[in-house]
Amino acid sequence: MDYIHVNEMEFYGYHGALAEENVLGQRFRANVSLAIDLAEAGKTDNLLKTVNYAEVFEVCESIIEGEPRKLIEALAEDIASTILDKFSWQVKGVRVVLIKPDPPIRGHYASVSVEITRGKFV
Repeated sequence: MDYIHVNEMEFYGYHGALAEENVLGQRFRANVSLAIDLAEAGKTDNLLKTVNYAEVFEVCESIIEGEPRKLIEALAEDIASTILDKFSWQVKGVRVVLIKPDPPIRGHYASVSVEITRGKFV
């Protein structure tokens, strides 16, 4: 299996369990990995034989900058299912890491994140 990785995309959204998060918003980062056979794309140099990662970015952007959710787990699930649906002809599996760099919790930490894998990801 081959992989496409789209790393450290950054967006601004209004997600969170606390009311302030839905009003003030905050930054979110996402890493998405696609399990895909890239042999034909590599042999032909043809964009139609792969997944355009600009479209993967657009999927993430529309979801993260879209309708507010309470949980980043819900955002990650939405991203994964949308990618699997939109690119079902090629993508065998998807891994989504959604990072919340500044959650409103006390303490010292770099961030909190969720990671989900859907489909076949070998």
